[in-house]
Amino acid sequence: MNLEILGLGEAMVEFNAARGEAGQFLQGFGGDTSNTVIAASRQGATTGYLSAVGNDVFGGMLLDLWQAEGVSHKAVEISETAPTGIYFVTHGPNGHEFTYYRAGSAAAALQADKLPRTAIEAAQILHLSGISLAISAEACDAALAAIAIAKKARRLVSFDTNLRLKLWPLDRARAMIHAVAAKADILLPSVDEARTLTGLIQPEEIADFYLGLGCPLVVMKLGKEGALVSDASGKDRIAGLPVQAVDATGAGDTFDGAFLAEYLRTKDARKAARYGNAAAALSTQGYGAVAPIPRREEVEAFLASRG
Repeated sequence: MNLEILGLGEAMVEFNAARGEAGQFLQGFGGDTSNTVIAASRQGATTGYLSAVGNDVFGGMLLDLWQAEGVSHKAVEISETAPTGIYFVTHGPNGHEFTYYRAGSAAAALQADKLPRTAIEAAQILHLSGISLAISAEACDAALAAIAIAKKARRLVSFDTNLRLKLWPLDRARAMIHAVAAKADILLPSVDEARTLTGLIQPEEIADFYLGLGCPLVVMKLGKEGALVSDASGKDRIAGLPVQAVDATGAGDTFDGAFLAEYLRTKDARKAARYGNAAAALSTQGYGAVAPIPRREEVEAFLASRG
């Protein structure tokens, strides 16, 4: 089956400390690009994931998740030697605290020469993020090789900068992320991390910087303020849709998946950004990265209620 969107990256199993329940953890899932393809799948897009998991109970959980969400995992390698990454979320006075056990994970050991070339060539969009560039040299090489395959096949490359300074120093992150941004067809940065990467403040200035690198479509996430869509036709701010938010975990990933699914459907970046705003807003009304991602009927009803 040819896919509309193929995500590449590392997915992990999450253990989130239950509020008010000392020593109790709720099991969930994380991984930005995995969240994105799940969000796209819930909007009706045909999706798949390219990664590796360990031949362990956590890898099995992820395979079951993708199966249940309609995300093809034919391009997911099952490693007999490396484990699936996991992480814990605890809640301190400064908010969420994340503890990762991902060093040496199966996804970090993904090899460029073992990529499923046919799957990449067949997908309309290859989506990846800055995290794959950061977790290991092998994963970085694999991401760059996947981009080269997609570009040669004249497929679109979507890239979320997703800066994580705990994974690498800023100078290295800036160099690698901007090198990939220059190759992307769709760039999906968040404004705060884009400010850190570019040293610029105004979203319009940041958009000009990334357009100047050669990316033709920059869709910058502005949180509750919405999104800024920038391309050759100009720059337009797409207003956010306010809700009573309880947890913004994964909202940016939800925006990415909803935007990409709607962009493929309508070919209109501005309509797709409004749709992405709505999906992201709805996702903040529940806890966790995956469970509150809305489905198309919910997003369309929400948009209809806002006129």
